[in-house]
Amino acid sequence: MTVSKIEMTFLVGIISLLTISCKKDTSSVPVLQTSLSITNITSTAANCGGEVTSTGGSDVTAKGICWSTNQNPVVTGSKTSDGTGIGTFSSLATGLSPVTVYYLRAYATNSFGTSYGSQVSFTTLEGALPGPVTDADGNVYPTVIIGTQVWSAENLKTTRYRNGDPIPNITDNALWTNLSTGSYSWLNNNIANKEAFGALYNDYVITDIRNIAPKGWHVASDADWTILTNYLGGESVAGGKLKETGTVHWLTPNVDATNEIGFNALPVGYRHLNGSFDFYGIEGFWWTSTPNTIGNGGWYRIIDRGLGRIARMADLNTSGFSVRCIKD
Repeated sequence: MTVSKIEMTFLVGIISLLTISCKKDTSSVPVLQTSLSITNITSTAANCGGEVTSTGGSDVTAKGICWSTNQNPVVTGSKTSDGTGIGTFSSLATGLSPVTVYYLRAYATNSFGTSYGSQVSFTTLEGALPGPVTDADGNVYPTVIIGTQVWSAENLKTTRYRNGDPIPNITDNALWTNLSTGSYSWLNNNIANKEAFGALYNDYVITDIRNIAPKGWHVASDADWTILTNYLGGESVAGGKLKETGTVHWLTPNVDATNEIGFNALPVGYRHLNGSFDFYGIEGFWWTSTPNTIGNGGWYRIIDRGLGRIARMADLNTSGFSVRCIKD
């Protein structure tokens, strides 16, 4: 059978249309994530942002954050407009009410629709963002707001209780081992380590009624650490989000370290029950203010260079660990 040119052209057109229609359209809405760090929270505003990692196959024409007092906010409500395309962006949520819980998500829009990052929450303050906090020695610490909590962003380094009483600095190993009262030491008994790493305190300092935290603050409790850990996604991933990045202080491999909330967790190690120093560069240890179930020590948190997790453990009073404070 002979096929004419017209018939051949028609057949080719039909085949082409069938071929095109069988191709799978992989285009979709953009891919993005919301920043976990909410900063500069005041009574009426807060900073957040996100990152668009994929256009989804169509140009991103709008991106920003949206927020609400209800969960899963959408762009039909309060939002910002922070440009187009892929990449990171920072936004300012404004017009907020004091002492109110808000829910926030990053968003991105292309021709296929709008997608959202994960939801984060925060509570606005009664007044302005708390600035740096000062201890009894006059040491000044930066602060960071994480969810509904305000933390010091450095380890405590005071040598005095809140009332001005001195805390003994014990360098002798035998004396450290037999202590039954509060004391501290610098890493490797070297005061040059004070500024970067803070002090290592035994648990007797933590439980002393004279208090080592600045006024209006307290040593973070076991419950405070649990709230922080849960906010960051649980024990299996929170450690990496708290760790300082790189290998200036952490020895390689500093697994999963992002420091994405500005906590700046450092691997100071600890002072052993026998007075020796160990695990510098490898692990960080932080006392909580909560006694353990044994009755002669406290709960603490530990972060390791080789893991992204944070662990909850208990130890005896005479161990020397770092301390973080949290606003009352």
